[in-house]
Amino acid sequence: MDITLARTFLSIVAAGSFLRAAERLHVTQTAVSARVRTLEQQIGARLFVRNRAGASLTPAGEQFVRYASMLVQVWERARHQVAIPPGRRSVLTIGCEVSLWDPLLLDWLLWMRTWAPQLALRTEVGFPSELVDRVASGMLDVAVVYAPQQRPGLRIELLIEEKLVLVTTRKGGPAPDPADYVYVDWGPDFAAQHALAFPDLCNASIAAGLGPLGREYVVAAGGSGYFRLAVVRHHLKSGRLHRVLGAPEFPYPAYAVYADGADLDVLGAALEGLRQTAGPGPLAPRTPSSQGRVRPAGSGSTADRVATPGKAARRGR
Repeated sequence: MDITLARTFLSIVAAGSFLRAAERLHVTQTAVSARVRTLEQQIGARLFVRNRAGASLTPAGEQFVRYASMLVQVWERARHQVAIPPGRRSVLTIGCEVSLWDPLLLDWLLWMRTWAPQLALRTEVGFPSELVDRVASGMLDVAVVYAPQQRPGLRIELLIEEKLVLVTTRKGGPAPDPADYVYVDWGPDFAAQHALAFPDLCNASIAAGLGPLGREYVVAAGGSGYFRLAVVRHHLKSGRLHRVLGAPEFPYPAYAVYADGADLDVLGAALEGLRQTAGPGPLAPRTPSSQGRVRPAGSGSTADRVATPGKAARRGR
């Protein structure tokens, strides 16, 4: 079967309509419809029911999701394996949301260099919906995002229960001054909660669409803002930043998204590295397995850590 047909099928499942899938694939809606007809003829069953809301899966379509995902993933894996760099056994590709890569992605790369040197690594940073799409299409092995949507054929694992805290450069942690408050766009959930807690700070003179940019501006120019606790912790210890006393905290968890039935001989080490580098406290002792994967002493199975995220994904910062 043509891999393009399987990709088109998965794009419609992710987008919820033929039109939105066509926009994502940069083809016409007529081309998408033609591909679906060809696929349905090859399979011998109808896969979608089109309605005013878009397109929904038939029972046959629901069954085919897993197989389409496996087909695309096997193709991508084969394509990657052909171009393995010398001295490496396999290639692993990871994507990380723009608001979460610092410092997680760097720490993960350093961990993988020590504990999984047999793997060649490819990294990219992007927005959550795009990264999850790429996992579903087999172009990424794993993505690290905030609040991913549940999708057929994908597994979602909670990595870290991060939180956003209000910090300031003023000693004593006084209430934020609207004149130098920096508003960071942490998504719609944060915006709604922030508006209730601080209605006078919603129209800040400076707004940042990227957490690291807002953080470094506050550190350099002075002021206050909400940032991830793990990232500002060293500034708090050094005294460059101070917690605002009594200010509310907002949850900002990180999840790993990967395909159900993925090759754990390759993905196992990557997931263990993410757990180790995202987790609090010192790293647990690790022992390499006979297949080159790394497991911390006393760790549980992957299934033990699979969690259900909250609301749908948003355009993360």
